[in-house]
Amino acid sequence: MSSKPFSLPARIPQGARVVVRTRAGIDPADGRMKYSDYLGHVVSWDGSTLHLTRDPSRDGTRPAQDVCLSAEQILVIKPVPERREFPHHEDPQR
Repeated sequence: MSSKPFSLPARIPQGARVVVRTRAGIDPADGRMKYSDYLGHVVSWDGSTLHLTRDPSRDGTRPAQDVCLSAEQILVIKPVPERREFPHHEDPQR
């Protein structure tokens, strides 16, 4: 039985941007615990299941995803600010 060092919030506003850490399991190669992080916007939270729209990766290798995480899976959940928009640089050769 594992105890959580924190308690999950009773309410998470829809649209809040959060990062959620979950246990991915033990790596058989090195025996160490591995983790998965999910960064995205809350769709809903009922105290037992977090529905999240995961942000696409910045480099475009992973599209946005809808994920459901059970409270049992969640180790840490924290609010995070929105991504900054970087200005598009004009090509000086044009």
